[in-house]
Amino acid sequence: MNAIDAAIAGAVLVCVSLLVWIACGLVRDSIARYRAVFTETARVRMSEFFLFVDVNQLWVAHVAVIGVLAAACGWFAQSWGFALAGAAAGAWLPRQAARHLRTRRMRRFDAQLPDALLALASALRAGASLQAGLRQIAAESEAPLAQEFTLLMREQRFGVGMDQSLANLHARMPTEAASLVASALRIAADTGGNLAETLERIGATVRARLHMEGRVRALTAQGRLQARVVGALPWLLLAALHRLEPEAMERLWTTPEGWAVLVLVAALDILGLWMIARIVRIDI
Repeated sequence: MNAIDAAIAGAVLVCVSLLVWIACGLVRDSIARYRAVFTETARVRMSEFFLFVDVNQLWVAHVAVIGVLAAACGWFAQSWGFALAGAAAGAWLPRQAARHLRTRRMRRFDAQLPDALLALASALRAGASLQAGLRQIAAESEAPLAQEFTLLMREQRFGVGMDQSLANLHARMPTEAASLVASALRIAADTGGNLAETLERIGATVRARLHMEGRVRALTAQGRLQARVVGALPWLLLAALHRLEPEAMERLWTTPEGWAVLVLVAALDILGLWMIARIVRIDI
């Protein structure tokens, strides 16, 4: 029996060691894939923002943020669950921040576009060429419009065609206003026509659209704030209660009934956020 028990124990030890080795390999591969996706996404986003930063340093900072948030949430709530939630928040925040910055950059580009189009139309009416007008806009405007038009002119100097340069501009700034401008410049380069009048009309259209979007954002600001409060309040309340009454909240983290309540709270929270987002989303 002793030999049999020893053989069984050895087999169990080998199986456990094999499972641990496989799990470590899977975790290592998952981290490697996540790092590759993160660094590639960061490289693309930084190039869109005209920021040239070492993506490896961004990866180190990203890992540090995940660790700090996980430690802070775990210490505050004295719970491994909140530590994991903090780590998930640390992994989610950079992507959300990049999306927010990209949206703000596109809005600023659209806000600069009407005046730039009027200036370009005036230059064309004064007898300047399209290339000279674009250079003037790139020299006199501020970022991000100056950066985008400077890159547009630089691509053409390096032999990139007008159509491809405008397509690249629209890819970096995928807004309706940028699409209208790219289409107008492309048609004018191919067929000619009264480009100055077309640009003035596009500028007036973009200005009216921006005015309407500003009014809509002002009217729906309260709803967006309510969505943030609705999304954060349940979890902040859970963390505060767990900090104040850890014994009373213990069953919420350690029993199937408590897990079911957490799943229900998360589902209702997501449903509320989705409903508010649907209500305040108005297409113009």
